[in-house]
Amino acid sequence: MPAASAVPSLESLARHAGLFQALSDPRRLRILDLLRGGEQCVCDLRADLDCGQSLLSFHLKTLRDVGLVTMRKEGRWSYYQLAPGAFEHAEQAVAAYRVPAHKRRTLPVGCCG
Repeated sequence: MPAASAVPSLESLARHAGLFQALSDPRRLRILDLLRGGEQCVCDLRADLDCGQSLLSFHLKTLRDVGLVTMRKEGRWSYYQLAPGAFEHAEQAVAAYRVPAHKRRTLPVGCCG
């Protein structure tokens, strides 16, 4: 991760945007919440989320693409779990936009209007 004063690369910004986009959907957040309890079969996720196979597959692919979940196949079944260290990237992405305490300032009263 670049230093706080460095201008982030477009690649880094695109990665952050993809992560934030993946986290912006309530169903995907529910999937992550379900996976906090451990590995889940896709059929169990589907039953809990009450959605069709194609919609669930889309959400799971989105989460896999940004590295938040992993999948393993066993026969014809797919099992999903949170990726090891999945939220380290999310924490770093959020921290990249945090203003360090020593750089925070408040505008004077009456400034700009």
